[in-house]
Amino acid sequence: MAGKKREIQLQAVVNSQSLWDEMLQNKGLTVIDVYQAWCGPCKAMQTLFRKLKNELNEDELLHFVVAEADNIVTLQPFRDQCEPIFLFSVNGKIIAKINGANAPLVNQKIINLVNEEKKIAAGEMVRPQYHEIVFVDPDADDGGEVLNESVNQLYSIAIIKPDAVINRKSLEIKQKIIKAGFVIEIEDKRVFTEQQVRDFYHRIAHQPDFEDFVLFMTSGLSHILVISQGNEEQPALGETESDPETEAKEIYEDHLAMVTTPMMRKKRDSLEEYLERQHISQFCDVEENITDVNCFIDMFFPDFKNMKNLKLEKILALLRPALFQEKKEDVLKIIEDEGFKILMQRQIVLSEEEAQTLCKEYENEDYFGNLIEKMTSGPSLALVLVRDHGLQHWKELIGPGSVEKAKEYLPESLCVRFAMEDLPINQLYGSDSLEAAEREIQYFFPPQSTLALLKPHVTQEQREEILKLIREAGFEITQMKEMLLNEEEAGKIYSKIKGKDFYQDVLEMLSEGPSLVMVLTKWNAVSDWRQLIGPVEPDEAKLLSPDSIRAKFGRSVLKNAVHGSSNTYEAMESITRIFEEFGPENPEGN
Repeated sequence: MAGKKREIQLQAVVNSQSLWDEMLQNKGLTVIDVYQAWCGPCKAMQTLFRKLKNELNEDELLHFVVAEADNIVTLQPFRDQCEPIFLFSVNGKIIAKINGANAPLVNQKIINLVNEEKKIAAGEMVRPQYHEIVFVDPDADDGGEVLNESVNQLYSIAIIKPDAVINRKSLEIKQKIIKAGFVIEIEDKRVFTEQQVRDFYHRIAHQPDFEDFVLFMTSGLSHILVISQGNEEQPALGETESDPETEAKEIYEDHLAMVTTPMMRKKRDSLEEYLERQHISQFCDVEENITDVNCFIDMFFPDFKNMKNLKLEKILALLRPALFQEKKEDVLKIIEDEGFKILMQRQIVLSEEEAQTLCKEYENEDYFGNLIEKMTSGPSLALVLVRDHGLQHWKELIGPGSVEKAKEYLPESLCVRFAMEDLPINQLYGSDSLEAAEREIQYFFPPQSTLALLKPHVTQEQREEILKLIREAGFEITQMKEMLLNEEEAGKIYSKIKGKDFYQDVLEMLSEGPSLVMVLTKWNAVSDWRQLIGPVEPDEAKLLSPDSIRAKFGRSVLKNAVHGSSNTYEAMESITRIFEEFGPENPEGN
């Protein structure tokens, strides 16, 4: 209880416009942590603020505030931001802004501004004429259109069709959409039911070849994207000078550019117009009618509002050898408690080249050679972690790369908690950006593909549950199609049991209805899929692996819900036969 009281005393809570207006009456410097209701204030900075409050001892000059952007009209431009924002108010004027939990920069800014206030109070200097950062008034004629778009966001739905998916054009299409400034808010992969196709394409139902089109759209995997117009963001402000007036001027000019530039821009093409100009509209259908879009969002993404706010990010994390050997379980417990899910993990002994790449930030330090020796002396633990806003949260959790900096600015970070005497560096590593994370995950966890089959007796509801389990286990559904497995098609999957006495029973079972055939991709896919589906006999699965798919959905040895390839060679043979266009990126697996 004492800790909670102390925290409330440190930062006043501002969660309404009236409290915001009252806060602006503060004399001296007020440091404002602007936060979103769904993620809360930036806890990583509270230790620094408490330290400054105690050291500077200027209760009349220095105030700390947390302000909830969702409930304060003035802060509307900062809503839906995924990183912390710190505003600096001097006698009621917002004169500076810093993006991100940059402790050294925030620390220096506060010290500089407090020292100025002291000198002004002592008559040693005249107050600088700061440029005040003016936020856009949502009711003003010149800003209403821009802000209204962020509040009542307009969406489009794009369907990347089966032929584009199977020919691996989906990534290219999505990259072009993003490059044009559109934002993919959420996406899913699925095989459409006949009714879903008829609902989405009802406007062309009168066309003579519509029935053939329905068959085509239900023949394989499609990608469904919810897309917004997005806003062109300005680059992050790099504050290298410590002069507050210069910084404030630059920030003010940047802010004006952000506000005025969209008003002078030519209206952006619609998504459909853009795709046509890029000559890819034949692979991707778009719905932009507001009523229909809302209807289809409810159909495909019933929990869209909550899912949109969740920005799940995958990152690579690594425990260096000494930490892995001594404190592995402690670290994994913290990772779990902080809301991360471990999608994949493996022990790996780094080569000298790999160690040098991961430790590049220390290459000019005297201890670099010793560091590389220790990094290659035993196994490290590599992890793929996923969490809402995972990149930023991991950075704040582990702290900076130097133990010295961590002790000064983030003494509660894992860097300080798990510091080792022999090396003055952070014993935990994390991806520096989402782009770096993607590269690192691909390197340390090279993808492998396996063939998966959902058998005819699995109901549509059970299919959805199984697909959810597949995604939660970290698999990517690379290809998917529903098909009736006749003897010829079944032979492409079950070739190794063709001569068995029970093969005819298998063929009879498969002929009862369509099966869902998929290519699942992740690191160690063949083994992980076999583990997820469990033993062949459902009763045995219930005993030995009660959480497996066969334990939950299997009826008998024949009708055990799912099938999976036994090894990498069998997986690639079956995939190549069923999905002739499929070209594995990593055919030899791991």
